[in-house]
Amino acid sequence: MQIYNTLSGKVETLSPIKKNKINLFVCGPTVYDYTHIGNARTFVVFDMFVNYLKHLGFDVFYLQNITDIDDKIIKRAKEENIAPKDLAIQFEKEYMADMQDLQIKSVKKYARATEHIKEIISQVERLLQKDFAYQSSDGIYYDVSKFKEYGKLSGRTVEGAEDGTSRIDESVEKKNKADFCLWKLASPAEASGGGGPSWPSPWGRGRPGWHIEDTAITEKYFGPQYDIHGGARDLIFPHHEAEISQMEAISGKSPLVKYWMHTGFLTINGQKMSKSLGNFITTRDFLKETSPQALRMFIFSSHYRSPIDLKDSSIQEAKANVEKLQDLISKLTIAEGGSLLPFGRKEVPSFLSLQEKFWQELEDDFNTPKAKAVLFEITNLANEKIAKNELAKTEAEEILDFLKEVNKIFLFLDFKAKPEKIPENIKELAKQREGYRQAKEWQKADQVRQQIESFGYSVEDTAEGPKIEKSK
Repeated sequence: MQIYNTLSGKVETLSPIKKNKINLFVCGPTVYDYTHIGNARTFVVFDMFVNYLKHLGFDVFYLQNITDIDDKIIKRAKEENIAPKDLAIQFEKEYMADMQDLQIKSVKKYARATEHIKEIISQVERLLQKDFAYQSSDGIYYDVSKFKEYGKLSGRTVEGAEDGTSRIDESVEKKNKADFCLWKLASPAEASGGGGPSWPSPWGRGRPGWHIEDTAITEKYFGPQYDIHGGARDLIFPHHEAEISQMEAISGKSPLVKYWMHTGFLTINGQKMSKSLGNFITTRDFLKETSPQALRMFIFSSHYRSPIDLKDSSIQEAKANVEKLQDLISKLTIAEGGSLLPFGRKEVPSFLSLQEKFWQELEDDFNTPKAKAVLFEITNLANEKIAKNELAKTEAEEILDFLKEVNKIFLFLDFKAKPEKIPENIKELAKQREGYRQAKEWQKADQVRQQIESFGYSVEDTAEGPKIEKSK
């Protein structure tokens, strides 16, 4: 298995620290609002990737944090006139509901930041002891100038990091503009319980900075070094850069993470998603119009590192792709008499070689678009052989087993859905109509089509022959 490592900028062979065990961490949500479709892409990608690692035989511990204390949560809670804790609990529940709707079940542990305050304080104390941090009147800050490898993930120098950054903590007392807060001291109002949440610490009541939450959590469950860290591309700087600086300074061990994986940006009709442009789409609103299977197929269709553009045509294509695969499953499972097709030659190596090619594409940096091309090569070949009545029962079983294995990873199919059994009289009418079409007797063919529709069925002409469906 080869994966691209953001840290090295190269495709590398996946070789876990401990032979068959993989510890994987992905940055979870800051629970102050509903997840949007860009978040969904990242979480679905890593759900698929973890499922694939398990398919390869790895024992995967997938850890995800829940940022349930943050300035964004406090600000939104004030706007809603509720306690920050209550707001965080509310949107954590909404997040979990979204994950369930997206069929994401691969996360082994969700870790709330507020349940790891002891670990966070311990890390801040050790950074102070090692002189990588300093105290000011409003909190404890990390001194980026003390960590010589700062910028090795993002490619930024300390000086370059000071320009055009977002979510960098502001304070007139900082030694360097890129320094970031490890512990924010509470204001008098907060300390007395009249403001945002705070906890006791050796430096006074306060709350953790954003970046320190993740390293405190991963150190608890994984130790000072682990295998894979994933997240969206926009987290490379400053968030992931800060994680490296913190943990490697504390432990003296490098690298913190062996492989860094980042998903590409998602745009809406070629534009960045934003509420001001009116194109902000929450996951739950999107799933009101589109099935999770179609969304997962849409995500599967692009390489995880590539930008992905959400537009109507691409979603319609994903829906059509799912329908085509579901239709193939129906053909394989409810042939005449409800049994698998018993006709044709017994051995066709092309199916087996194509399946092998599918898995090879995934081994190459989880190249799902190339794997998809092979998947539909298999589908087209199977449909062609079915149309010619040349698909053996053994072949049908082989393809079904393959599709079930694929679906354990990607979850874009529904094997529980029972296909509609077409009545014999409707099949006979479709056969008559096809005969008229072959003879170019278009008027008679159209009359038979109308007769089929009067029974509540529709017929569609495809390259594999007529396709009959119950009218919706």
